[in-house]
Amino acid sequence: MIVNVNSKHQKLPTQARGAKIFHWINIISLFLMLTSGLQIYNANPVFGGRSGLHIPPIFTLGGWLAGGRHWHFAAMWLFSLNLLWYGFYILITRRWQHRFVGANDIKALQKTQNPKRLIYAWHRIVYTSIIPILLLALFTGIGMYKPAQFSWIVDIFGSWQGLRIVHFASVPLVIIFALVHWWLGKKAGGSQLTDSMFW
Repeated sequence: MIVNVNSKHQKLPTQARGAKIFHWINIISLFLMLTSGLQIYNANPVFGGRSGLHIPPIFTLGGWLAGGRHWHFAAMWLFSLNLLWYGFYILITRRWQHRFVGANDIKALQKTQNPKRLIYAWHRIVYTSIIPILLLALFTGIGMYKPAQFSWIVDIFGSWQGLRIVHFASVPLVIIFALVHWWLGKKAGGSQLTDSMFW
């Protein structure tokens, strides 16, 4: 984030174009994966089998099982490549030094009384926590996509059903992260900061 301050006015926060592209692709691919994933879920609900809870068609994408799978895995590739590209981007630009949790953030939680500093510390902690969650979602997704080729992934979770439950559980975790990430960003810099992530 770049904030310029002069003696009279504080200019609006701005974001690098790469960060904006990353956020837009994330939102689009996550929406496609969520709605197509619900279509796949309807074919054989994780909880309750064929008689389990079914999602209304208005919230699903694909129209049927194969259609949902096609959309889901296409969006998964988009999402994964976007993460890979962003990983190189923050590595090359050294943005990782300001994005991820460090020892100073842990100390801040224990000692500082500065509300702004606490928000920044929590923001970096939350930002870092999404990495293992996304890796888990992708790892279990690969196991579900190619269970014969990656049977060892299925074995790690005990069974196919166990794998599906863990993959399904990663969805609300990502949604919770997105909401907390947005809320902390708004607490740190107001709606101007969160808007700058996209516009």
